[in-house]
Amino acid sequence: MSDPVIVTAAITGAIHTPTMSDALPVTPEQIVDAAVGAAEAGAAIVHLHARNPENGAPDQSAEAFEPILGAIKTRSDVVINITTGGAPTMTVAERVRPAEHWQPELASLNMGSMNFGLFGMLGRFPNLKHQWEADYLGNRDIIFRNTFQDIGFVLDTLRDSGTRFEFECYDTAHLYNLAHFRDAGKVEGPLLIQTVFGLLGGIGAHPDDVAHMKRTADRLFGDDYVWSVLGAGRHQMPLAAISAAQGGNVRVGLEDSLWLEKGVMAPSSAAQVARAKEIIEGVGRRLATPDEARTRLALKGGDKTGF
Repeated sequence: MSDPVIVTAAITGAIHTPTMSDALPVTPEQIVDAAVGAAEAGAAIVHLHARNPENGAPDQSAEAFEPILGAIKTRSDVVINITTGGAPTMTVAERVRPAEHWQPELASLNMGSMNFGLFGMLGRFPNLKHQWEADYLGNRDIIFRNTFQDIGFVLDTLRDSGTRFEFECYDTAHLYNLAHFRDAGKVEGPLLIQTVFGLLGGIGAHPDDVAHMKRTADRLFGDDYVWSVLGAGRHQMPLAAISAAQGGNVRVGLEDSLWLEKGVMAPSSAAQVARAKEIIEGVGRRLATPDEARTRLALKGGDKTGF
C-alpha cells in the first residue's frame, strides 16, 4: 500500500506533570525503561526530554541527558530524537544545548511562535504535589517563542553535526515558515514534518484541520517530506488512525497524551505504541524498523552521534 509506518514515541515531554500520572517517567532510569519498552513495542524513534528526578520539573541541561542516552543505546537500536523545544519557559540557547552537545540522529524543532495554554488541565488535577506544577500550569502568559531568529539559531548551531530534524508544525503558518527555510537553503529533504493537533494555542484536532494541514504540506513540499501526525490528549488515537489510513506516520507517547482510551489512563508509552500498532495493522500496513526509518529520513546512523 505505502511505506511502513514510522512510529515515534514521545516518552515524557514537558507538558504533563508528575501529579497527573504515576506512569509518567521522571528519573533517568524510568525514562530509559520507558524508551526501551516503547522501542520493543514497535517504535522506530523515541523523542526525549529530561526531568529533575527530585520533583519532575523539565531539565534541559546536557548533563541531565547523559545517564539516559547511552543506556538506551546499549539496550536498543531505536533512533534517538532529542528535543530542542525543552519547555516553553526556556530560552532557545537553553533548549538547544543537549542536542548541540550530544549530536543525535534527530532533534525536534518547533517552527513558529505560539500562545501556549496548559491552564485547562488545572481543573482536572487540583491537588498538585509540587508548587512548580501549579505555577507552570496556571500561567496564562506563556508565549512559546520560536522566532525566525530562534529557528535560524538552532539550524546554525546544529548545522555541522549531521543531526536532522523532526519539524513540529502546530499551525498552517508553521508549514510556510518551514518552506521559507527550505527555500533559503537552510534545510533540505526529506523533511520529517510532525503536524501537531489539539493543543490550545495551535490548530484544532478536527479531521478537517488534519486535511487542511496535509493539503498545505503537499502543495509546499510535494514528495520531499515525510508526514507524521501527533494528536494531543484524547485525540491521539483517532488522529493516528487518520494518518495511518492516509499513508502517513504516527507519534504517540505520554508526552502527548496520558490516555489509552476514553476513561483509561495509559500505563506506559509502550502501551500506546501497541495500540497504535493495532490501528496500523488494521488498515493493512506495518511498522517501520529503526533502520527503515533511518533510510527513509536520511539519518546519519547511531554510530555517528556524540553518545
